[in-house]
Amino acid sequence: MPEPLPPVLSELRTLLLGGDLIRAVAAGKRRGRQPAARRAELRPVTLRGEAQLQLVTTVGERPTTRNLGYGPPAEAAVDELLAEPFGSWLVEAGGATLQVRVTKSGQAQVHRAAGSTPPSATPNHDRSRRHLLDPGDPLFGSIGADAAKRRQVDAFLRALAATLPEPGTDPERLPQPLHIVDLGCGNAYLTFAAYRWLTTERGLDVNVVGVDVRDDQRARNTALAAQLGWSDRLTFAAGSIADAVVTPAPELVLALHACDTATDDALARAVGWGARWILAAPCCHHDVAAQLRRSPSPPYPPLVRHGILRERFADVLTDSLRASLLRQHGYRVEVVEFIDSQHTPRNLLLRAAYTGAPATAAQQQEYADLTSAWSVTPQLAKLLPPTLPTPPG
Repeated sequence: MPEPLPPVLSELRTLLLGGDLIRAVAAGKRRGRQPAARRAELRPVTLRGEAQLQLVTTVGERPTTRNLGYGPPAEAAVDELLAEPFGSWLVEAGGATLQVRVTKSGQAQVHRAAGSTPPSATPNHDRSRRHLLDPGDPLFGSIGADAAKRRQVDAFLRALAATLPEPGTDPERLPQPLHIVDLGCGNAYLTFAAYRWLTTERGLDVNVVGVDVRDDQRARNTALAAQLGWSDRLTFAAGSIADAVVTPAPELVLALHACDTATDDALARAVGWGARWILAAPCCHHDVAAQLRRSPSPPYPPLVRHGILRERFADVLTDSLRASLLRQHGYRVEVVEFIDSQHTPRNLLLRAAYTGAPATAAQQQEYADLTSAWSVTPQLAKLLPPTLPTPPG
């Protein structure tokens, strides 16, 4: 049930200045009105032993940070923010989480829930949390992610955190805005969570595009982004992974459980875009498994004689070849387990970072020997351009 906006803004003010704020984010715009900043984030910090309120506002392309002493400076800044026509607020303070969306009629849709651990639980408001995104975050309720999906998304975010440079580094290492594409996004659990975590936890300016072949998914996800007040920076496109139009080219490409050769399509698009970072968690591996079944003289027949063993070996072989091909195209590649197998059997992650290093003769020979021995041609090899030249010597 919508509520009158002024009392809700007063409630927000109390939480923002009440001394137990964890974080707050204001974003989006109200109908017919545009706030001075695209986004604002508040959180408590301790500087030289003094508790202060940190305000990060994004106007244009770059964020501006101000640290304000509690009392009149912080109160004035909070009052200015509350007077801005932001379309949504998310505030976590002590034992309360308040999510507010301003409707077209100027009223407030409010969601109240139990909050996270207060910042006083750890020194200097540096909270040690088990999850990168709290499983109780209202976002998960909005997007309909169940407990299993929340665990997978959180594990994927941890891999992402280990991949990207720390904020505040040279913009050449971590460009802002950071353009991200989630290929084969489906219900976009990862898309929404990645946007939420990168903006509110890492403080990054990001543009995210989710791509899925189904137009009904695009419509659903677009509506959710609008409800959350994120539609200016989080958009969705309907189209195949191989052909969807995405501009500008992304620096970061994500693909969570794209089925069979759809993962190859995602990796090929990432390489074609010249993406700096790729995180892909493959799903089934039918293509190479079918080729192994047809192989006239496999080098080790017991590995492929039984269907279940052939399928599992196809998983290993497919992803080994994918990693090899990415290395030949200038990427440093790690193949890791991003979540325990009890949560999903498809728990392997290809994590790649572009270095531009040419393929070595040994890398090319390893790949040739492997494909020749097993009489397979991975789909990714058909999609990628010729490899980088072998360095002299």
